Amino acid sequence: MSHTPRLLPRNLATRATAAALATALLLLTGCKDDPAPLPPEPDAPTLQGRQLRFAPGHPQLAQLGITAATPARAVTVELPSRLVWNEAVTQRIYPAFAGRVTAIVADVGDSVRPGSVLARVASPDFGQAQADTARARADVELTQRALQRARELFEAGIVARKDLEQTEAEAVRARAEGDRAAARTRLYGSASGVDQQMALVASLAGVVVERNINPSQELRPDGGGAPLFVISDPTSLWVQIDARESEAGTLRPGATFELSVPSLDGERFEGRVVAASDAIDPASRTIHVRGVVANPARRLKAEMLATARFERMLGAGVMVPASAVVLRGTGHVVYVQSAPGAFEAREVKLGYTGSKDVLVTRGLEAGDEVVSENTLLLARQFGNAEPEQTATAAASTDKAGAGKP
Repeated sequence: MSHTPRLLPRNLATRATAAALATALLLLTGCKDDPAPLPPEPDAPTLQGRQLRFAPGHPQLAQLGITAATPARAVTVELPSRLVWNEAVTQRIYPAFAGRVTAIVADVGDSVRPGSVLARVASPDFGQAQADTARARADVELTQRALQRARELFEAGIVARKDLEQTEAEAVRARAEGDRAAARTRLYGSASGVDQQMALVASLAGVVVERNINPSQELRPDGGGAPLFVISDPTSLWVQIDARESEAGTLRPGATFELSVPSLDGERFEGRVVAASDAIDPASRTIHVRGVVANPARRLKAEMLATARFERMLGAGVMVPASAVVLRGTGHVVYVQSAPGAFEAREVKLGYTGSKDVLVTRGLEAGDEVVSENTLLLARQFGNAEPEQTATAAASTDKAGAGKP
């Protein structure tokens, strides 16, 4: 006789499993140590009069950096700048006549001298100018022969002096027109014939720094756009500096500055201010200042971004880090440490504002200790404590009024 094992009902099996899991969780929980108690919250700072006082050893005191105000000194002013070609030694060449490029002689990086041919252009318009020159020369020869005959006739008593003088004037006009026409054609090509070959010629010594011309390109004198060639002397560059209004008295022609280029690992170069604008750019509210910097090794390149540094002497006052000054409403305040763990907000007047340091002309004295790190944290604590002080004062007033008969 076979015995079939009896199966527990489904609900009994589920209860058994749940009981086993609960037992296991209790055992695991019992094996863990009791959690460590959390440290007590530090007491909030209190506002007593104008002073915000922290309890001794308050953890936020370690986060507040303290710096002593120092007497005014010369500061280094850093201004953004950009390197461009020195326009005093730069030539931009545009076509004087319409035509087609037949040959390109110079390319970017080539050194040229005054009179060096950069490209040649076949130009019917220039051929017309050459023809005008040839006609002007023929007129000069004709008027010279007429002048010679008039002189001979005058000496023989055949013509009057008035006729001679008129012939002389015509000869002078013809000679002037001939010289003008010859000079014009000589500027762009040959003036001795009509070949319609115009030359693009350099007028100063330098290096071809830009070329915007291609073979067989059609040129128009009124086409606008980029110049065909740009020639410059890269051993001298201009520095375009955007100065703040407050630096107008410092950046005068003749002032020296130090130029630092980030792409050259901070290498320093010495420059000199040569011109400063008399107007303020209405868009950027800056003054355009132009300097010049020597570049004999040609390490500096046009359109590089750089930083120009100037030494500026300040007036009376004290210096504090710029991070110590907080804007409150329309004024500025600093937080002075009057005693260990006690701080007060003090309104100040600024005479100079830099990226690192500011000059305080009123409200501080040399030696005053100001908060220079995590200043906004302290400002928030002042903001939280002021409503509590107001509420406490109001409650005391109400209580005193309730106690009166």
